[in-house]
Amino acid sequence: MKNTALTSTHEALGAKMVPFAGFNMPVQYEGVNSEHETVRNAVGVFDVSHMGEFLIEGETALNLIQKVTSNDASKLTIGKAQYSCLPNETGGIVDDLIVYKIKEHTYLLVVNASNIEKDWNWISSKNDVGATMRNLSDDYSLLAIQGPKAVEAMQSLSSHDLSAINFYNFIVGDFAGIEHVIISATGYTGSGGFEIYCKNSEVKQIWDNVFKAGANYGIKPIGLAARDTLRLEMGYCLYGNDIDDTTSPIEAGLSWITKFTKNFTNSEALKAEKERGTERKLVAFKLDERGIPRQGYDIVDGNGNIIGNVTSGTMSPSLGIGIGLGYVPKVFATVDSKINIQIRKKAIPATVVKLPFYKG
Repeated sequence: MKNTALTSTHEALGAKMVPFAGFNMPVQYEGVNSEHETVRNAVGVFDVSHMGEFLIEGETALNLIQKVTSNDASKLTIGKAQYSCLPNETGGIVDDLIVYKIKEHTYLLVVNASNIEKDWNWISSKNDVGATMRNLSDDYSLLAIQGPKAVEAMQSLSSHDLSAINFYNFIVGDFAGIEHVIISATGYTGSGGFEIYCKNSEVKQIWDNVFKAGANYGIKPIGLAARDTLRLEMGYCLYGNDIDDTTSPIEAGLSWITKFTKNFTNSEALKAEKERGTERKLVAFKLDERGIPRQGYDIVDGNGNIIGNVTSGTMSPSLGIGIGLGYVPKVFATVDSKINIQIRKKAIPATVVKLPFYKG
């Protein structure tokens, strides 16, 4: 089990620690619902240092990234980031990731913790263009400072105007007394804020200063359980739940990051799939009655026939109703379609809805 540089800090704060993607991580501190509300209404801090970071450099760096990712990284300018995925050769997804353009021939790829080794091996196997690759995952920490009060609470820690960092943009600058950290706005909660990438040796100083600066804004540490409810209310996919090696980006609703203006791994097959349409689609649903949909529960039609399963589900802390995502045949995939979620022995009626669940 790996620890982050802040594991002892979380333990001292009384966090409930659990194994997650090979790391010892805080799942909650004082409770999922209160932590969720803190991020929706004030400001909360996640230690997400388990995420992986790869640096890809050199004159052929963009060539490699274009070949392995679905989105068009040639559109990136310095200071911009892009959500993308790594298609495999059989119609599925190796991982989803964020690509940052740091300098003219330098890119940072941020990948999921559970897929660090898998992604590294996959991208390396495609690197026949001589791009320089460095795996920085063990050396860097990542804090996500999220919530509507995040910018105001943290402004005293940087000489840069944090409110000027637009969504999916970033700067490299000073923060909490540390020079040259990445301050990015690629949040996973839907409540604003930003992320700080720094060296492991720097993160404790940043963490302490962040909590001092946020003391008058109701700042609290937030665990992975609330991170999951927050992202689900926005309908953001979680790798291993809603997307994986067997789900295509087209059926997962990720056509918007799948650009056929270039060739990439399996692009011809994915283009054909988009043109003919998919047999099933990832949909969002709300329960019409009380209940909590959980990952793995069956989705059934009006006659009790299994038509799919829940990939992510929870009781929405913001809305007070059961919400979820799942794959269903396209005949059930239009907004307002009626489906049922099998919860133990009862089929609970649900309605397919448009994302996001939480409108803020």
